Amino acid sequence: MIGAKPGEASLKIFLINLDRATDRLVAMQQKLGSIGLHFERVAAVDGRAIEFPIQGFDEFAFRFKHGRRRNPAEVGCYLSHIECARRLLASNSKFALILEDDLEFQDDFVELLDAALAQTEKWDILRLSTVSDGRKFRFSRLTEGRDLAVALTREKGSGAYIINRRAADWFVDRLMPMQLPFDLALDLEFFAQLKSAFVVPIPVNQQLGLPSQIQGRRRTYHRSRGHYLTVMPYRIFIETMRLSARLTRLLGHLTSARMEATLPGTEKVEAGGVSLVNNPAKQVSEM
Repeated sequence: MIGAKPGEASLKIFLINLDRATDRLVAMQQKLGSIGLHFERVAAVDGRAIEFPIQGFDEFAFRFKHGRRRNPAEVGCYLSHIECARRLLASNSKFALILEDDLEFQDDFVELLDAALAQTEKWDILRLSTVSDGRKFRFSRLTEGRDLAVALTREKGSGAYIINRRAADWFVDRLMPMQLPFDLALDLEFFAQLKSAFVVPIPVNQQLGLPSQIQGRRRTYHRSRGHYLTVMPYRIFIETMRLSARLTRLLGHLTSARMEATLPGTEKVEAGGVSLVNNPAKQVSEM
């Protein structure tokens, strides 16, 4: 990776991994190593070891907004993602690629990372995976095969994404204590006036069929149907706000692109021309 200044790296790569999940760590070392990406392992917070109550989890708000009982593994996952944001802020890097440990990458993954880092003015959070199938609306070309896009509806999954320092500040300052599962909290960036985008087609697969380390027996954490008297109004409010904010953002992107295309003397700059990512000599692996 090439830093903006000597000694600074443009992109940190964090891999969240439970101490007991050594098989997943080995698999991810092989996958990332094969494409020349070096990472810093972040020991995931093990939900089994958490003694509740803790300051980082608001149980009342979680039940009010999400309608489920506390899931210790879900809390551990959430706190692990927040730790990655803290590490970015403690570093000199401008961006962090945050990965969970059950992923597969497309062959052009490094190429699209380079292209995405050439268009950082268009996003604060760049999502590279999802477990949802909602439609995504393209607004900017990244590479010959992939584009930046906006999702107007809720998208679940937090297997792979990039954040800048502004988004990391939001994670640490505004997303604590935990009140929702992490992927749902991540999908509320519009409340902080942050820009979220997807890469499409999705370049990272996080549905490999591996046993879940978080959900387990999901029914254990459900509450009565009556609790949805609070959850459903909250969800309706969130979906309405999301649609309004992201539609406005999408229209802004499309308008800007159209205006740029009509400016005289404007030359198109192909993304990915300068490698910001795949320079192992400037990356440090901390296992």
